[in-house]
Amino acid sequence: MSASISAATDPRLQQAISWLNTLKSRFGLDIDSLQMASSDASFRRYFRLQAQDRSVVLMDAPPATEDCKPFIHVTELLAPTGIHVPEILAADTEQGFLLLSDLGQDNFQTALKNPLPQSELDKLYRSTLLTLVKLQQADTTGLPEYNEQRLLEELQVFPEWYIQKHRQFELNEKDQAMLRKTFAELVQGNVQSATVLVHRDFHSPNLMMPLPGQTEPGVIDYQDALAGPITYDIASLVMDARVTWTEEQQLDWAIRYWQAAMEAGLDVPADFAVFHQQYEWMGLQRNLRILGVFARLSLRDGKHHYLDHMPRLLGYVHQVASRYESFNGLLRLLNRLEGRQTVLGMTV
Repeated sequence: MSASISAATDPRLQQAISWLNTLKSRFGLDIDSLQMASSDASFRRYFRLQAQDRSVVLMDAPPATEDCKPFIHVTELLAPTGIHVPEILAADTEQGFLLLSDLGQDNFQTALKNPLPQSELDKLYRSTLLTLVKLQQADTTGLPEYNEQRLLEELQVFPEWYIQKHRQFELNEKDQAMLRKTFAELVQGNVQSATVLVHRDFHSPNLMMPLPGQTEPGVIDYQDALAGPITYDIASLVMDARVTWTEEQQLDWAIRYWQAAMEAGLDVPADFAVFHQQYEWMGLQRNLRILGVFARLSLRDGKHHYLDHMPRLLGYVHQVASRYESFNGLLRLLNRLEGRQTVLGMTV
């Protein structure tokens, strides 16, 4: 067992090892090879260990705070599409443990820390767009709706956690009225899109580099999937919270996605200009929410590394807010927060 983890001081890990021992002979598990793989913004943790001639992954989802069942359900929805998702080898939903096939150790975020040649980047992301189109053709049976009410509720973390608690800025009544009006218009525009399976975090941390013999990436961390707007996941990809993409690059991938989606018979607008506005508005919605979520993760949970991504998120927010008259009030508020002056809708 890796020296970096210790079951002696981790009762939950002791419980996991006991469960793994019940599977040891079935899968040829080498319990001593257990090592930490990753953790995420929730209470889930992931461990990697050897099983005969391959590695496997243990998902630890404490039942008090997490639920394995949605992951199992969404896996069953996605597997028939042909995209690369983990195979569930064994499950104990009462204890909150899953044993999964391993899709590799390198996600896009890690791989992109060393910039890829443009030709390799294009190849990687064009294959990812095909994966997204397949994902959006999945059955949505049993998924919660990503509807107007939920989208509005999610936006409330932006004024509460980002503006008031993180920036320590008190919103006056005029500010609050402007945000209510802006949020209502934004959400009303975003719910007009067709409904498909929405991953919700279809971006670099949850996309795994293709394994040998594969051309498309692996997809993980989809347990929060919903049935919602078709624009959501492409906005997640091209306005990635952890990797900065230029507008030119965003546009290239968005056009290629739009073409592939139409060819697959997905319900996207026939006019790309209409679709461009739709996914940009959804990108604004998503990035406002993430600013609030990342502020909360820092202030409430002590996960301060999420603050490193805020300048990128604010860049995406300004990009969209400065383009549409509907968001002039939001843009002025952002500029006040950041000490900028707004002149004729432009920032200086």
